[in-house]
Amino acid sequence: MSVEMNDCIITYRGNVVENRHQVHAAIVDATGKLLYAVGDPSRTTLIRSTAKPAQALAILETGCFHQFGFDDADLALMCASHNSEERHISRARAMLAKIKGDEADLRCGGHPALSAKVNNGWIKAGYEPSRITNNCSGKHAGMLAGAEAIGAGKSTYHLPDHPMQLRVKDTVEELTGLDYYQVQWAIDGCNLPAPAIPLYSLGRIYSSLAAAADTVQKGHKASTRTEMLAQIFRAMTQYPELIGGEDRFCTRLMATFQGGLVGKLGADGCYAIGVRESECTQRISTSGAIGISVKIEDGSIWALYSAVMEILQQLQVGTQCMRQELNDFHHPPLLNTDGVTIGRVSHPFVVRSV
Repeated sequence: MSVEMNDCIITYRGNVVENRHQVHAAIVDATGKLLYAVGDPSRTTLIRSTAKPAQALAILETGCFHQFGFDDADLALMCASHNSEERHISRARAMLAKIKGDEADLRCGGHPALSAKVNNGWIKAGYEPSRITNNCSGKHAGMLAGAEAIGAGKSTYHLPDHPMQLRVKDTVEELTGLDYYQVQWAIDGCNLPAPAIPLYSLGRIYSSLAAAADTVQKGHKASTRTEMLAQIFRAMTQYPELIGGEDRFCTRLMATFQGGLVGKLGADGCYAIGVRESECTQRISTSGAIGISVKIEDGSIWALYSAVMEILQQLQVGTQCMRQELNDFHHPPLLNTDGVTIGRVSHPFVVRSV
């Protein structure tokens, strides 16, 4: 599909164009049918942490939740790219305790906190981040639990050929409707396999989450998998503070939209949203829920959030008041070191019907 020259976000310094951030997006219905697009909706995209709900589903299907007594807050942390706040670290430790594991069992490394506030606190305290503070520690604790539940070795749970990761691969293929040869894999920043799929296929995963939530709430007969997808949606929207944390876009987005959508960041400029059936989605689709997936070509995260908000604005998802609550992400101020406004952000792209 052709990419238009204006499929981008532009930053101006004064009246001079300084940067163009190319935007790709796909909007699909609950069946995965492509409805709207920006840029190339079929772009093969490493979906990074937007894969976490699919990974969490694979974990749920091992039966480890009942075996180890996990709850929805634990499930939310499995889907998180968290700030490493105390509430995140303490819950990750509690999850490990439930499976009689400890931090040394995790196969992710330490890194600076995603929260500048948390990170500054660590620096002042001379604290060295460790495995438990990794923003993906909840997911790794879940993978350990899943490996234990299926009787597979825990020490290699992160390797691509481990039975737990093979389950994840099957789950991604089933949720996207893709064959195994259509999904590419690489190693994510946290040391787990990460899938690369067409952008519209990522949208399909998230439309499935939202559609499952609708099905269960309406009391319709649902498969076990549909009930689990609805549980993931519920956990993420019930505990948005665990998905990201203070001042994070994912947390504020889900809190603002009050259970109407689920949203998740992926590293290097990837985002996905599942929107439950509403008057808005009924205007867009005849199939109820919709999925939205976005990729910024240069990996810019602030541009990603701005693009997501512009897409929600153009599709009229939620109310104007809700969208206005997130205006600092939609139209981030461009300031110099003295707090002087030196430019602006423009959104020339148009969400087009396909």
